[in-house]
Amino acid sequence: MTLLLTGIGELTTNDDELGQLSGAALVIEGDRVVWVGPAARAPAADEHVDLAGRAVLPGWVDSHTHLVFAGDRTAEFAARMAGKPYTAGGIATTVAATRAASAEVLAAGLRRHVAEARAAGTTYVETKTGYGLTVADEVRSATLAAEQADEVTFLGAHLVPPELAADDYVDLVCGEMLTAVAPLVRWADVFCETGAFDEDQSRAVLLAARAHGLGLRVHGNQLGPGPGVRLAVELGAASVDHCTHLTPSDVDALASSDTVATLLPACDLSTRAPLPDARALLDAGATVALASNCNPGSSYTTSMSFCVATAVLQMRMTVPEAIRAATWAGARALRREQEVGILRPGSRADLHILDAPSATHLAYRPGVPLTHSVYHQGERVR
Repeated sequence: MTLLLTGIGELTTNDDELGQLSGAALVIEGDRVVWVGPAARAPAADEHVDLAGRAVLPGWVDSHTHLVFAGDRTAEFAARMAGKPYTAGGIATTVAATRAASAEVLAAGLRRHVAEARAAGTTYVETKTGYGLTVADEVRSATLAAEQADEVTFLGAHLVPPELAADDYVDLVCGEMLTAVAPLVRWADVFCETGAFDEDQSRAVLLAARAHGLGLRVHGNQLGPGPGVRLAVELGAASVDHCTHLTPSDVDALASSDTVATLLPACDLSTRAPLPDARALLDAGATVALASNCNPGSSYTTSMSFCVATAVLQMRMTVPEAIRAATWAGARALRREQEVGILRPGSRADLHILDAPSATHLAYRPGVPLTHSVYHQGERVR
């Protein structure tokens, strides 16, 4: 069964040869895009949908979320809005609630958040463990995440739990916990930050993960300058996420590496932190991605459209740069850029169709729900 979409006012492909097209058409067969080009040359198909001049772009690729959790941190948020600074320690509140929750409660919350994101155009989602911090709880989180998310990351090194000393916990993460969780995940991450894990501890976790065949990711340079970016580049991590506080040498290191700088603007707004210097990264030649960092403490949103609008309006990114960062570059941060975050023959048929003639409206009309329809692996889900 083939489906022909015509009447596309503006088509963002993220393909270097196809570029951005107007008056375009696209053909889907099964879960794949099989043809892209001018509507006048479109082939026949079994079904036909006229999009009446609407813009089409690849579905959002959200490469950084924390969706396996229980509990609520509105009191912490309210305190922060009243002037209390954000620290890594608030994670412990969610750890306690997550440990106490049933698997059914955690699974229901995960399904709800993935569905919420998908309805707003997110068609590929990474999510992490990290709110269990025991072997059994991290295995449970990874198992649940694998049922709903496209990519799962082991984040046992999220915070040192209160019942263990830091070095003992790092030994647990690098040993029994990693051995148990590694078969369930593709990636490993570490919160390399003051109040979480220092450079030596972070390196130990990442090297142990690499020895288990996992790809590497790093939470780095969120709360202040630190070793996160340097460590991520040194070890060839796929991405380093946050990048709120960068030195010129950090920018240069990212620009000369394959490590993606994943920026999380909703988190910085929620914690009243400065927004990352996206312009410096882009101008230096670094690959910049945008992600939601959806979590209950510091960024409780699944809206990638909000992140894109923020990047354009407050971070001096152009609309095309922000769209690419939230699609192709997010896929690049997950090493999936040949398949998702792009629309060309052979790519996965993940489409975000806007009730607007161009993607510029995402920033031009901030906060307005512009998602008209969403195709996920070739099936219309909204």
